[in-house]
Amino acid sequence: MASLKEIRIRIASVESTQKITSAMKMVSAAKLRRAQNAVLNLRPYSNKLNEILGNLSSASESLDGMPLFQVRPIEKVALVVISSNRGLCGGFNANVAKKVEHLLQEDYAQQAQKGNVKIYCIGKKAAELIARKHDVAWRNETLPDTTAFDEIATLAEQLMKDFATHQVDCVKIVYNKFVNPATQELCAEDFLPIVDLNGVGEESKKNNDYIFEPSKEAILTELIPKILKLQMYKTLLDSVASEHGARMTAMHKATDNATEILKDLRLKYNNARQSSITNELIEIVSGAEALNN
Repeated sequence: MASLKEIRIRIASVESTQKITSAMKMVSAAKLRRAQNAVLNLRPYSNKLNEILGNLSSASESLDGMPLFQVRPIEKVALVVISSNRGLCGGFNANVAKKVEHLLQEDYAQQAQKGNVKIYCIGKKAAELIARKHDVAWRNETLPDTTAFDEIATLAEQLMKDFATHQVDCVKIVYNKFVNPATQELCAEDFLPIVDLNGVGEESKKNNDYIFEPSKEAILTELIPKILKLQMYKTLLDSVASEHGARMTAMHKATDNATEILKDLRLKYNNARQSSITNELIEIVSGAEALNN
């Protein structure tokens, strides 16, 4: 059995850790509230724009002249990976890196072998994990903290330009979608070409008897880049909210675990102290009997 001093040192260490994890949980909860409000307020606007895009594209006789709608054989791939700059958030970053590895091993194995996969990393942690096995073409460690629209819009513009000029044939975003503070959904979402119009149903496509001014093609040309920039920005906000939710959950579990460990340590301490007192009493009684004899 460990000595009383060793148990006291362990109790003090666990109590210190418990205070840290509890403080981190409260900080993450405060940050989560702001991040959650940001992403939930943006979603209705983003969904409505996607609905408008779906109606416009279904009303257009042909989209062949729109380069961002062109589906072609996939020879070159761009992967945009969004993670966090800090750890202590469970499997948040590791799951993103595993998803990227799965895509490179399964979906885009041939392109990866030819060196035709560009990886764009937003966030430090996933970039570090991915860089152990693969080349990272571009990385940004400020966006998870600043969530600046201009910076993410610049990346979206570059990807649209690369796709239009056939430098890449497919762009996919790997990130954690925010569901609720305790749940994050790992997604590998198609960014380009534009094929999934986010569930625009047949009824919506039928109700497209509109008068357009200027032409439908001109509206699409102006609207599509804005929608894609907003989509990229929404994925960043989703990832940031998911990060704080994951960290809050991880710190809550760590605090609970520390509480359980403290209970066990205090029980051991009391048992050891009781045993020590009992031994001292036995020694005193034995000494007194020896003196009497």
